[in-house]
Amino acid sequence: MRFLHRLRRRGRAGSARDDHPVDPRTPWPRQAVPADPAAAAAAFWRRWTELLPRISAALGDREPQRVEHELCRAVALVHPGLHFSLERGQRAIYALVVTGQEDPALRPYTDAWKAAAPPEDAIWEYHDSVPPVPDPTGVTVNLGDIRVALADVRVVAQVDPVEAVVDVAVHHPALARLAEPARTTMTFLPLDATLGERMAAERLRRVETAEHEPAGTISLLELRELVRGLADGPAPPPGENVGGAH
Repeated sequence: MRFLHRLRRRGRAGSARDDHPVDPRTPWPRQAVPADPAAAAAAFWRRWTELLPRISAALGDREPQRVEHELCRAVALVHPGLHFSLERGQRAIYALVVTGQEDPALRPYTDAWKAAAPPEDAIWEYHDSVPPVPDPTGVTVNLGDIRVALADVRVVAQVDPVEAVVDVAVHHPALARLAEPARTTMTFLPLDATLGERMAAERLRRVETAEHEPAGTISLLELRELVRGLADGPAPPPGENVGGAH
């Protein structure tokens, strides 16, 4: 469940049911970049503590929009270029994600933010990049009147074993009916949901949209297994597509 979701890299957008990613598109406040990441992080966590009762009440009422503006302002205390989401946690009930979308210039700020975070507990966990969805094949995204089930996404993966990266082409039967930027959204969103933002940025080199299903595709879960195994063992020869005909 992604309660609040900032506009993310590569122009992704889209609406969804209340148990799937949501992009409310509220502009970030204009603010100067803090000179001291550690001091900026400390300012955020002080404000988080002040806001927490209101955040908890809003989430309990399933009305996260009540605190969105305050959270935007709080995250901008760390750096105005950061993005955030409130999500269902994997170890706790909720997760707070603050991410620089793998921009190296923002890494000192997210590192300082994570280092200053309070200990995780049964209610909250904290992430400095968007984590993968435990089972992306259970996610359905609504784009207007078009429902896109990630279980139906198929991927052609071409491994470069020298660089330990993968070039992918992403297909879903609905892609041909989507206009930009929704088609771009549904090209990258399944990859981030499957791999997490950090692994997707590190291991995916070229990403393309395949409106018509190509031969030799694999599922999202097979892609996750492939990418996670890149650092653990030998990959297929250069240029070889991974997966069987589908």
